[in-house]
Amino acid sequence: MTVYLRFMSCCLIGLALVPLAACDDGPGEISRDASPFDGIDETATITASGTEPFWNLRVAPVAQGYAAHYSAPELPEGETFLVNRFAGNNGLGFSGRWGGAPVNLTLTPGDCSDGMSEAIYPYTATLLLDQVTLYGCADTSDKPLTPGNTQ
Repeated sequence: MTVYLRFMSCCLIGLALVPLAACDDGPGEISRDASPFDGIDETATITASGTEPFWNLRVAPVAQGYAAHYSAPELPEGETFLVNRFAGNNGLGFSGRWGGAPVNLTLTPGDCSDGMSEAIYPYTATLLLDQVTLYGCADTSDKPLTPGNTQ
């Protein structure tokens, strides 16, 4: 019984501390701001790409909403399909279907390197094609990448 009470008191003290730690918005913490992300203009064209494997997804506004054009070395001409835009509290997403499979692109603000050039992109990109997750970087027509050293 003593061991059980000691265990329960340790658990209760631990649980009492969790909410205090969870409320801290210090450096590196997730913001508690619930406002939708508005860092990318609705009229901007977005180019996301990745390496290993190489892929490219370009999203642009069209009359029906947004069109995504996916290309890769095995699909050099690429294919276009419609996507829906949605803003989270720390990024932007696009979702749609391509060939019957779900496609989701998520953009999060933050410096990103493609690992092959010295360019710095303003967004990280995560692309989910059906059940395959691809990682890369992105820039927009209103916030382009910063070129690396060209000397």
